[in-house]
Amino acid sequence: MRHEAIYSLYSSVTSINGDGDNVIAYDDKGNVVTWDATTVSNKEKELITAFKLNELRIERNRLLAETDYLALSDQTLSNDMKTYRQSLRDITKTATSLDDVKWPEKP
Repeated sequence: MRHEAIYSLYSSVTSINGDGDNVIAYDDKGNVVTWDATTVSNKEKELITAFKLNELRIERNRLLAETDYLALSDQTLSNDMKTYRQSLRDITKTATSLDDVKWPEKP
């Protein structure tokens, strides 16, 4: 994520060599672009948080899709299923990643 953080923060960066703390960023002329470790670290955390939330949403959407057929106009959704599906839709209000999610039980 360090490379992505640097690219997103420093628009002049066109290439990066190295990993971890040994990253060297370059502009399109091959000049070294100086980057701030604290700023990049904060951006990395932000990107990781967004990535984890996206993973959570993907799994939530998969679980909703498993029961979509039940919500068609020619079906009658049970109250338990309505509650389950609403709980899935609300999951990002309480969870921020797959690591801290408590999935509702499917009826």
